[in-house]
Amino acid sequence: MLNPDAKLVENVLDKSKLEMIPTRDGYGKGLVKAGEKDERVVVLCADLTESTRSLWFAEKFPERFIEIGVAEQNMALVASGMANYGKIPFISSYATFSPGRNNEQIRTNICINNVPVKIAGHHAGVSVGPDGATHQALEDIAIMRVIPKMVVVVPCDAIEAEKATVAAAFNGQPTYIRFGREKSPVFTTVDTPFEIGRATCFWKPAEGRKPDVAIIGCGALLHNALIAAEELSKEGIESCVINNHTVKPMDEEMIVHAAKEAGAIVSVEEHQISGGLGSAIAEVLSRNYPAPQEFVGVQDKFGESGTPDELIEAFGMGVGSIKQAVKRVINRKK
Repeated sequence: MLNPDAKLVENVLDKSKLEMIPTRDGYGKGLVKAGEKDERVVVLCADLTESTRSLWFAEKFPERFIEIGVAEQNMALVASGMANYGKIPFISSYATFSPGRNNEQIRTNICINNVPVKIAGHHAGVSVGPDGATHQALEDIAIMRVIPKMVVVVPCDAIEAEKATVAAAFNGQPTYIRFGREKSPVFTTVDTPFEIGRATCFWKPAEGRKPDVAIIGCGALLHNALIAAEELSKEGIESCVINNHTVKPMDEEMIVHAAKEAGAIVSVEEHQISGGLGSAIAEVLSRNYPAPQEFVGVQDKFGESGTPDELIEAFGMGVGSIKQAVKRVINRKK
């Protein structure tokens, strides 16, 4: 059953009744809101101003916007210098290029110096669609979470993306936020809890039942996880669904509690299963409470061209694939 404390939208499980907005729109709104709160907020972009929604900030605060051009490495360097002298810079590009191309500058100039640059990685996952493998970032969470001092956030919808952008502006740390290109369901509300580093339970077992499995996800695929949970409940399988939007630092207390309560875990992410959310969960469990785990995500492949929905299904991240993973991991408990 839906957790009322999560304060999700009405008709959350009926996709046809939900507003569809890309998470990058939440980034654009969050930038403007952060800019209104603090004049130290500045935005840099690598020739993708409209696509990354940095344009909305540029139109409102033109004197605080810098178009770097197709030079992602230079963008990270300029931002690190600005942060060193008191600014709060956001750098915007496609995730395949930032952090894909400028990883060394992020590591050396931003994180070693521990300056609060915010890296906005757009067009992440296979749901980018027809742009194909070159523009579908599937390794970015892994690249970012292994760098010391880096915070990693993957919002589940446009509203949470806006909250994450504003929160990142004022957390005082290097932070990576991951955004999608395609329109995706808006299923949280302004009242849905959000705090960097704190996971939230969106679905819980029926009254009087213990969960058979915990489904832990991040990003827009979390909506698929909720639909899977409802369908599984009708089949007699109870679950909890956890929105683990912050991949680093992980909410270890929530992860361990879910493993102890359910005894089995399924991770769900639009990313390589190696190095991403699933790996981070497995690291927490191996140290604290080992439990069977199945991984829903990209299985050591590059992306390809297609429609977003086709690709989610083809790469095994649809509702059916989540349900199959749940049944596999429950069988491993026996």
